[in-house]
Amino acid sequence: MKMEKMAESINVYPGKHTSVREDHFSHQERDIINVLSKEFYVTNGGGIITLTSNSKYKYILLRPTDIYIEMFNLDREVIVLFSDYTNFQSRTLDAFEQAAKQLSSLRVDKTCYILISKDLNIEENISELIKKEPETANIVPFTYDETQKANSDGYFFRNRVQKYLYNRDLFSFEAPLKSDWLFFGRNEIILSTINRMKGGNNSGIFGLRKTGKTSLINAISRNLQKNGEIVTTIDCQSPSVNKRKWNEAIYYVCKKTKDDNYLQSYLPEEIEFTEKNSADILAKFVRDVNNERGKKLFLIFDEIENISRITSPTEHWSKGSDFLYFWQTMRTVFQTVGINLAYLIVGTNPSCIETPRIDSSDNPLFNHFTPTYLPGFDIRSTRDMIRRIGKRMGVNFEEAIYTNINEEYGGHPFLIRQVCSIIARRTFSQKKPISIGKISYRDAVKDFGENSFNYLEMIIGVLKEHYSEEYELLITLANEDNEIFKENSSKKQNSLAHLLGYGILGKDNDSYYFIIDSMRRYLLEINKYRKVETNIEQRWAEISERRNAVEKKLRTIIKTTLKSMYGEQLAKDAVLDILGKQRKHEYISKSINEIFDPNLSTIYFEDLRKIISKEWGSFENIFETSKKETFESLGFINKYRSDAHAKDITPDEFTIFRLSIEKIENDIARYFS
Repeated sequence: MKMEKMAESINVYPGKHTSVREDHFSHQERDIINVLSKEFYVTNGGGIITLTSNSKYKYILLRPTDIYIEMFNLDREVIVLFSDYTNFQSRTLDAFEQAAKQLSSLRVDKTCYILISKDLNIEENISELIKKEPETANIVPFTYDETQKANSDGYFFRNRVQKYLYNRDLFSFEAPLKSDWLFFGRNEIILSTINRMKGGNNSGIFGLRKTGKTSLINAISRNLQKNGEIVTTIDCQSPSVNKRKWNEAIYYVCKKTKDDNYLQSYLPEEIEFTEKNSADILAKFVRDVNNERGKKLFLIFDEIENISRITSPTEHWSKGSDFLYFWQTMRTVFQTVGINLAYLIVGTNPSCIETPRIDSSDNPLFNHFTPTYLPGFDIRSTRDMIRRIGKRMGVNFEEAIYTNINEEYGGHPFLIRQVCSIIARRTFSQKKPISIGKISYRDAVKDFGENSFNYLEMIIGVLKEHYSEEYELLITLANEDNEIFKENSSKKQNSLAHLLGYGILGKDNDSYYFIIDSMRRYLLEINKYRKVETNIEQRWAEISERRNAVEKKLRTIIKTTLKSMYGEQLAKDAVLDILGKQRKHEYISKSINEIFDPNLSTIYFEDLRKIISKEWGSFENIFETSKKETFESLGFINKYRSDAHAKDITPDEFTIFRLSIEKIENDIARYFS
């Protein structure tokens, strides 16, 4: 610890270490290095990176001086790559990676690079690259010639670094991560999964959308590939997989394995993968692959729901026997070739391994392995992610924020990053580095809360679509129907275990609660009229709120429809005929818009009901049910109005009201959609 403090206190000034070798650089490149040494401290003359016979790059290392450490949090050495090609190619990124591999990972900054290029449009090309590949590390580009501007402009380098480091939102990625520098946490799961698979055991990882499952398996794949293992990922969401019959899918797995790993092993044509011999062909292919490379084969099946019973979008998987035959084949081959094959199943829900029977046959995946759930980040991982990404953007967070944001969003990395993204974007025009305190944080949480429903729907929508038992349990708990939740959860232990595994719910003794409170608020908002355990005040409040909303929209529908059918005058006459002599006399001079304006005229809910009934021919395409059923539904709604409050409304009466108004609300929603 003392040594660290001493190292941090050493000042860094511009210059060049005496041991720096420059003989492999051109005269122009040496001039550029001299210019750089007036702004940074050049520590190492680097070397030459050869990607192909026609693709060579040179690099040096430099240490940021005190002003760069203070302004940009650049506290490690930075790779400067020289590219003397006049057209920028994305393979230049490979050269950065190769240079970084040759150096100590603790010494070099892998989130920020400097590129000196002979491409006169290098800035535009780098911007285009970032648009196409948003995970690209921060690259600060210069042309060979423009580096000389630093001789007359003392802020030239500093301004360029600020442009490329501080005006990019590194928190906002929504696609799965494919590189390491933005990947945080999950190291224990990665190592334990790899160790299990290397030991000849299959595995399953499950979690909700946007928890980082695909980013995780990308990381697992990268780690296996670094050790020379044979690995391929099968995206079951692709029609190339789920549109195929099970035996054709076996061929696809083999073909993708061969292509991804540049294997030479013989693979028969797809037509030869019949239902009778696909298992034998797969077993032989696995053995051949093992012999060719002397390595095991690792298969990763992502989005497993797409080839599972019930949840697959394709009928032969969802209702037919394809799931059964596919996994019978995989398990048979797994048992045949021993530890030379292992597979990882990744999806939302582990029901595919929890169902004991498929029709009249045993489920080959039943209890095949214990599912691993992808948990939320702990405070340490949350801190590491926010601190390191924020640091690269010149945004520093107070320590208390790491704990607060982790608790607020249950460690859900995607939600946490969206809040941090709001904070980061607000700092783009401010002087960096900047410190973020509780006020800025609470403002961002408030703004995100007002616009977070789309994200939350994205995360748990799959439960609503495919796993209704789990979704219904969440609604029941959100509405505080505690006795019903207790009764239903005791009957649906697997569903409850999934919700706990996802990290949506937590348990405190015998009680359950939402770990992510914004998810509870979201579910409550879209299901607030489904609360079962209600008192009289809650019933009347709901009746008043829903009835008033329906009445307002019915006024608009009736007015618009009649005007469209008859024109303003005839529409007005049709309405006045319903209202009776007194109101007809009072409103004869008013326009139809004024008659339907509650501030200018009095039209009751019963009037609306009678108009719809009398003019049914104009409204029959708006309401799904018959005239009689619609009239009855409107009658039940009208019965329970605020000026007709009884001392009580029974649960049965309240249920009838809900059924009636839901029909009308659905009709109204369709009309305005």
